[in-house]
Amino acid sequence: MARLRLGPLLRYVDGSTATVWVETDRPCSAEVRCADGSKGTANTFQIAGHHYALIPVTGLRPGTETAYEVRLGDSGAPVWPLPGSPFPPSTIRTPGEGGDEALRVTFGSCRWAAPPSDEHDPVGPDALDTLAARIATGTPADRPDVLLLLGDQVYADNTSEATRRWLAARRNLNDPPGDQVADYEEYTHLYYESWLDPEVRWLLSTVPSCMIFDDHDVIDDWNTSESWLAEMRATPWWRERVLSGLMSYWVYQHLGNLPPAELERDELYAELRATPDGTDALRTFAAASDADAAATRWSYRRDFGRVRLLMIDTRAARVLDEQNRAMVDPEEARWLREQALDGLGRGGAGDGTGAGGGTSPGGDTISEGGAGAGSGKGGFDHLLIGTSLPWLLPHLIHDAEGWNAALCRGERGERWARFGENLRRRSDLEHWAAFPASFDALTSLIAEVGTGPDAPATVCVLSGDVHHAYIAEPSWPGGRDPDARVLQLTCSPVHNSIPASIKLGFHFGWSRVGRALGRRFVRHGRITRAAINWRKTGGPWFGNQLMTLTLRGRSAEVRLDQARVVKGVGVRLETTQESKLS
Repeated sequence: MARLRLGPLLRYVDGSTATVWVETDRPCSAEVRCADGSKGTANTFQIAGHHYALIPVTGLRPGTETAYEVRLGDSGAPVWPLPGSPFPPSTIRTPGEGGDEALRVTFGSCRWAAPPSDEHDPVGPDALDTLAARIATGTPADRPDVLLLLGDQVYADNTSEATRRWLAARRNLNDPPGDQVADYEEYTHLYYESWLDPEVRWLLSTVPSCMIFDDHDVIDDWNTSESWLAEMRATPWWRERVLSGLMSYWVYQHLGNLPPAELERDELYAELRATPDGTDALRTFAAASDADAAATRWSYRRDFGRVRLLMIDTRAARVLDEQNRAMVDPEEARWLREQALDGLGRGGAGDGTGAGGGTSPGGDTISEGGAGAGSGKGGFDHLLIGTSLPWLLPHLIHDAEGWNAALCRGERGERWARFGENLRRRSDLEHWAAFPASFDALTSLIAEVGTGPDAPATVCVLSGDVHHAYIAEPSWPGGRDPDARVLQLTCSPVHNSIPASIKLGFHFGWSRVGRALGRRFVRHGRITRAAINWRKTGGPWFGNQLMTLTLRGRSAEVRLDQARVVKGVGVRLETTQESKLS
C-alpha cells in the first residue's frame, strides 16, 4: 500500500480550483476528496527514486470552505489527515465572488529547521509553528489567505546537528562539500526535516503558499559575482550541488507556484508525467538554467482578485559581468515591466506570455478572487512585488553597496577592485543597491506603475533576507511622489538568529552619522546618489517574526507578529506593530 512521505501542501486556490502537492513512497495515483464533493486525481511522476504528484482539485464553489482528505492508490483508506492528529481537518477555503472580502497576505523568509519539540531550540520559537498554533485554536480571521515564503526555505549550507549525523552515516564529511548537502537525495532530507515538523506540515496543508528561493536554498552568496561563480565551477562538487538545488527547488517549491492553466501548458511538466523516470529530463533542464540565466524564468505572477503579486527571482536571473551587472537579465526585466503595467492601459503585457524557458509561468491573468474584485480604477488596487532581497536598505548599507559595486568594476583601479570583491563576499554586499542600474530601473517602474488616474492604492515591495524587520517609505525629488503609496516591507527571519554586532550595524545604518558616512562612500566610489530618498517609518524589529498585509478594496493595513515565550502561557505569536497604509 502506498504511503504519504511528505505533504500535502495546498498551493494554489481560486474560486473553483486548487492544487495539492504530495510526495509518496512509490508510484501510485493520488486523490484529493473534499467534503463538499469536489475532488481531483493525478498520477505520480518520478525523480531520482522519489515520487510526486500535484493534484488539481476542481468543482469547488466560491466563498466556501471544505475539509479534504488524501487517498493513494486503490486502498480506499485516507492517508491524510493523519490518525490521531491534534489539529483540525485541513481545509480548502475559496475566495468569494462579491469583491468585498479582505485578502490577508502573510510573509517572511529565512527558516532554519526547528528541532523536535522536546529539544532546546538555540534560535528561539519558530514563527511558522506559532502561526499554526494560532490558526488551529483561533478564529477564521487568524488564518491568512496566502503565505509568501520569500527565500531560504531550506539551508543547504548550514545543516542542523541531526542532518550532519545523517550525512555522516551516508558519506565521509572530510570530503567536499563536508557537512553541507551534496546531491538531490540530501536535498530531499532537508525538505523532510523542514516540512515534516507537525505544526508546519499542517499549516502548509491548509494555507495556500507561494515561494521563491534565495541564496541558502543553494549556498550562501549564490551568484554574488562573476569571479565567485568561476571559482565555484572550478570545484569538483559544485555542479552536482547546484543542479540538485535547482531540481529539488523545481519539484518542492516552484511547481506549486504555477496556476493550473499554466501547468497545462508547461512542456517540462508534461514530459515528466509522460515518462517512467523524469530524472534525466529535469537534470537537463536544470543544467540549461544554470548555464544561461535567460534560459528559464523562475519569476511568476499571481492575481488575487484586484491584488497583483509579482514574485521576482533575484538569484538565478542575475547578469554577473562586472561592466553590465544586473539583478535580472534583460528578458526578465522586460517581463517584469509588462506584468506590472498589464491592465493599466499603458502598454502592458497584452497576452501575458512573456519570455523564459520551459517552466516559465508567464503572465497568467487567472484571478484568484478576493480583495475587492471588480472595484477600483485601474487593473488592480494593490501591487505586491516579492523579492527576497530588499529594495530599500539602511542608507549607509545602500551607499556601501553602490560604492563596492563601483570598486569591483574598476572605478578606483585594480587594487581597489580586488579589495572590493573580497569585501563583497565577506559582507554580503549583493542587494538591489549592489546592482545600481537594476535599482534605478525598479525605482522607475514603481513610480510609473504608481502614477496616474489608474494607479493602484499601494505598491509594496515585500522582502526578507536581512534577519530583521522594518518599514521604509521613499520620496521622489521635487515632490513628484507617485499617486500610490509606496513602501518597503521587510520581514525576516521566520526561524533564525542575528549576532548582536549586526543588530548594532543595522541601527547605525539608519542613523544620521551612518548617512554621513555613506555620503563619503559615494564620493570615493565616484557614483551618483540614488534618485530618491527614503526614511524608516517602522522598526528595526528583531526576533522570529511574520508580517501580514490585510487588503480590502483600496485600503491596506500591515501587522508584525513575533514568536515569543510568554511565562505561564508558553510560546505564542504576539503583535508588535499595526499600521494603516491606505
